[in-house]
Amino acid sequence: MNKRFYVLAAAIFLSIAAAPAGPQQRPAPVKLTTLPTAIMDNWNFMQKEVIELADAMPAEKYNFAPTNGTFNGVRTFAEQVKHLACANFAFFNEIGGVAPPPDCEKGGPDPNTMKTKAELMKYLRDSYDYSNTVIAKLTPQNMLDHVEGRYAAPNTKIGLVMVAVWHATDHYGQMVEYLRMNGIVPPASR
Repeated sequence: MNKRFYVLAAAIFLSIAAAPAGPQQRPAPVKLTTLPTAIMDNWNFMQKEVIELADAMPAEKYNFAPTNGTFNGVRTFAEQVKHLACANFAFFNEIGGVAPPPDCEKGGPDPNTMKTKAELMKYLRDSYDYSNTVIAKLTPQNMLDHVEGRYAAPNTKIGLVMVAVWHATDHYGQMVEYLRMNGIVPPASR
């Protein structure tokens, strides 16, 4: 055996020998949780971040859309908020066995409604309130139930929730860029 092995072994032995002789303190037990509860924790964090971010954009900037570079034809900030809220309703309607709203890819069923910041913020908050009621009904017994529909299905209930989390984080990142392009530091970065 080489010399380094003996030096390492001696260091380990001395550290063990130097440990206090009394009973060892065990770490506090970790609170076990279910998968739906663990996901709800992340969903709650994400919805807080999204709502604060959407609220940070001034009302007069809600029609902003990037135009430089390869950003031609992208959604305005208002359309991003509306799309995200509509998609929340779509994902969670499918989990609940309810028909989703049409045209979430285009911002929702009626492009002529919900145009002001106040209307869009209410729609966004309502979408998260609704999603929270659906997630609260998930259990270890029903989370693997099959879901059909046009938004990320076929899937399981918990799988569709994971898609909704991913979707919200994806648009959150885009919306962060919209704020920064307007010289606004996102709330999470302040």
